[in-house]
Order: sequence, then structure tokens, then C-alpha cells
Amino acid sequence: MQLVTTNSEAFLRRYLNNTSPTGFESEGQKLWLEYLIPYIDEWKLDNYGTAYGIVNPGHDFKVVIEGHADEISWFVNHITDDGFLHVIRNGGSDFQIAPSMRVWVHLRKGGKIEGVFGWPAIHTRTDKDSNITPAIDTVTIDLGAKDREEVLKMGIHVGCVVTFQDEFTILNERYYTGRALDNRIGGFCIAEVARLLKENNITLPYTLYIVNSVQEEVGLRGAEMITQTIKPNVAIVTDVTHDTHTPMLNIKKHGDIRTGSGPTVTYAPAVHQKLLDIIIDTAIEKEIPFQREASSRVTGTDTDAFAYSNGGVPSALISLPLRYMHTTVEMAHKDDVNNLIRLIYESLQKIENNHDFKYFSSI
Repeated sequence: MQLVTTNSEAFLRRYLNNTSPTGFESEGQKLWLEYLIPYIDEWKLDNYGTAYGIVNPGHDFKVVIEGHADEISWFVNHITDDGFLHVIRNGGSDFQIAPSMRVWVHLRKGGKIEGVFGWPAIHTRTDKDSNITPAIDTVTIDLGAKDREEVLKMGIHVGCVVTFQDEFTILNERYYTGRALDNRIGGFCIAEVARLLKENNITLPYTLYIVNSVQEEVGLRGAEMITQTIKPNVAIVTDVTHDTHTPMLNIKKHGDIRTGSGPTVTYAPAVHQKLLDIIIDTAIEKEIPFQREASSRVTGTDTDAFAYSNGGVPSALISLPLRYMHTTVEMAHKDDVNNLIRLIYESLQKIENNHDFKYFSSI
């Protein structure tokens, strides 16, 4: 069984180099669906842009595998008389990494304008200026415009979306590196699961939904909507987690997770224990490396939205270890990507139609 192929890796490059800001995911969803369609029976979109493919339609028992399609970004919030842009966050954008970054300002009706996050030169900053640090009200975008009027003539206005510029790369032939691996690489992985099921002629005894949700970065909103539409019986969610062996991270606080050592399974109130057991037993049986982590109260992922919907949906979270989350140089190990795909693919084949997920089937 061939996992990530040259063709699928080329799709991943196109997918990550495309922008997909929260609330404006349509172009990324088009690319994702174009890749997915050969491996599914049907596809649909909801009103806010969550895209999903359907395999083996018509069964009452429905299983979801899910990632999220949106990336962090900015909104233009104010244009100064001198033509500089002040921004607010759209999702968990990190203003501390903004200075000297190149950006695209996306126009409402298509097209984009290049700009940079400027920052005062080191020569102009003294010890007395130590309070001048990157903050949401100190970072500004420079378009090379002479004044506010020129900015407006470009088609830029309050509400325009801003994304960082970057290019997807493969670092040391080992790491996928770039912007928005959180969590479009999850969307990539579930699409690869669909491909493997199709190419290996696997017929599941239930209907499978491959879901790429919108608006996770602002509160799991796409998952909240789509779970009410599909009303699944089971949901396996994939997202990213932190490689805690990078500098300045506290392993005691954030857990002991390392890229290259396998995807993680999460223990949390929202994670259904019987479904988690299926996934762990599958990993052990198929000799798929995995790691364990725990979340207090909530997972902070779409798992929570699925688990607490529709009277309770048995849900589990499989995460991809990631370095430098919410930067332009997020890094995921190729081995972890392959093993995450394998774990979902194999786990799906352990779930039965009308599988009993009740805590107590008899007493």
C-alpha cells in the first residue's frame, strides 16, 4: 500500500501555497474538492463553505473523519493618513512574528496587493524605547503608498483580509515546512485516506463523510454547523499538536511529544473511551507508532464540537505533532503524516455498522 505519492505531495504543495483565511476558505476548498472527487461517490458544500465528500452513501450509520480548512490571518482595521494599515487578528495570528514579514492584502472582488509589516530600525531604538515591542497596536503594514487616498484607490478598505507570503518547502528531505499546515495538512491526510480506500477497494459497512470544516480558528464554528447537518454516529477528528522538544517549551506543562515519533492520541472528557480503545488497539495491532497526550477540560479542536452535538457523538482526536504552530515555518515530519494517514485508514476498518458505543450495553 503506497501512502503519500509524488502526485499527492504535489497537491499538498498547491494546497498549502494557496491562501485560505478564516471566513474566506473558498479557493482552498475548490482545490481540495478537485483532488478528492475521484475517490468519493458524492460531495457537498454547506452555506458557510464546509466541504465534504461521501463514500458509500445510503447507510443509517454515519462516520465522519474531519480536518479544518482555514488558516489564521488579519483584517485591515484602520488606514492612517500617511497610508499605513493597522490590523486586527482573524484567528490566533501572532503579532510578535509580524515585523519584517511580507504580506498579501486581498481585495474584496479578487486580486491582491503586496505589502510588508514594517518595524523601526534598531538604530532608532534605545533602552528608553524598550516598551516598543510587537503588539497588535504597534505593528503596521506598509504598501509603499504616499497617503490614505492612494491606499483607497488600490481597492483596499477596512475589512480586507491579510495573509503572510511564503512558499511550501521540504526541509532536510524530512519535514514539510510552511504556512498553514495547521490544519490544511489534516485536510490533506483525510483526502489521502479516501484515496487509499478507493485504490484498495475497501468497502466500509457504513457511510463515510470526509469533512473539511471552515472557521475552526475562531471557535470551531464550521464543525458546529456541519455536525448538525450530517448528524454522525462517530467522528474521528485530526488536528495538530505541539512538538514540545523545541526550544523554550516546558515538557512538564505541555506534555512529552516529539516530531517523528508518530501521531498522538488524546485523553480528554470529549474523547469517547471506546472509540479511543479502537484506535489504540489498531495502532498496536498494525504496529503504527503513536504518542499519548492529555487535555484538561477541552481539546480546543473540532473534537469538542462534534462530541457535544446531537445528544453526544462518540468522538476521538488524532493529532499531528507540529513545530512552530501559527508561524510561517510550521514543520511536520513526513513519517508522522504517513502514520496518521495509516492510523485513520486502519481504524475505520475496525468500526462496524451499528457499533455499540454506549458505556453500558447491559447492567
